Amino acid sequence: MKAAIYISLLSRGGAERKASNIANYLCRQGNEVVLINMYRSDDEFKVDEGIRRIVSEPAKEELTGSRIRNFCLRFKRLRNIWIEEKPDVILSFIGKTNVMTLLTSRGLNIPVAVALTGAPAREYYSPVLRFMARHLFKRADAVLLQTRQSMDFFPQGVLKKAVIMRNPVSADYDTDRFEGERDKTVVTLGRIDENKNHELIIDAFAPIADKYPDWKVIIYGEGPVRQRLIDKVKDLGLSDRILLPGFTDTPLEALKKAGVFVLSSNSEGTPNALIEAMMLGLPVISTDCPCGGPAELIRDGENGLLIPVNDVAKMQDYMQKIFNNRHFSEQIGCEATHTRDIYSPEKVFSSWESLLKNLANKRKIDNTTIK
Repeated sequence: MKAAIYISLLSRGGAERKASNIANYLCRQGNEVVLINMYRSDDEFKVDEGIRRIVSEPAKEELTGSRIRNFCLRFKRLRNIWIEEKPDVILSFIGKTNVMTLLTSRGLNIPVAVALTGAPAREYYSPVLRFMARHLFKRADAVLLQTRQSMDFFPQGVLKKAVIMRNPVSADYDTDRFEGERDKTVVTLGRIDENKNHELIIDAFAPIADKYPDWKVIIYGEGPVRQRLIDKVKDLGLSDRILLPGFTDTPLEALKKAGVFVLSSNSEGTPNALIEAMMLGLPVISTDCPCGGPAELIRDGENGLLIPVNDVAKMQDYMQKIFNNRHFSEQIGCEATHTRDIYSPEKVFSSWESLLKNLANKRKIDNTTIK
């Protein structure tokens, strides 16, 4: 099978990590993989040497001051890539990229799967984008969603093409749980933006910091609000207790000995970082955010803890429950490791490969959750 994977960038992010993981798996299984990006960046996930890379963005000297002309240039460039490469199947990721893929591949008889990685209402945030997603996606051969709740966004014509696919995670996280003395750290990883709402963690921890002098908060990642949060922590006098060190190149090491993992988002699909933390056996606290990914992973009080979105009091209450009760935190952490039974990398990756091969062979997909 020759698979073309299209995503605008391969910089650090959940969708980008998923795309690179799938590309690497398909390549290692002997498939030909072409990875198309609009742009290249310095801060990219690594992909195997056997994966060919193409940049779809026209050269700077070709672009003009006209948005319409530039759109036409981008459209023609991407369509020519499909024509020249002749992939057996196209897999695209994220918002506008999915729309562009369906527009440029029309009439070429190449099966297309479009993948959403977050809440559809967030990916398709404007009236124009929502209209296009709800109508243009009927032309896709498969619409890959993360949660059942996300299906509410689409009309029946799109749902006929919808398949709920689990997130593929690195096999590095399918490992034995750390059983030693855990660090007294509250850890989270992800893009530092408004939606991730890391301020919730700071606001919950700051008033109880003096009560728990051995505990620290570490917020890994980069993003547009990182400096604002650094300034806020400094104003609170907690720069030595609430750390924002930027990206980590060793996320597994950052997670495995942590005292608790926290996800504070306002909306998510099924977050890779939460899956990975649970597979490692960490006690986790997460917001019960749309479009329902955390709630599909966590049974509150059994294998993790769920709180309402932006509920500072509940976040603080659950933090203290973890800090005060090691037996309880170990209990829910051990129970969280059963996430491996569902998110085993081999099972999940092979389901993605099977779906793409079925599309490449023009077979009808099963309109259900892929097991």
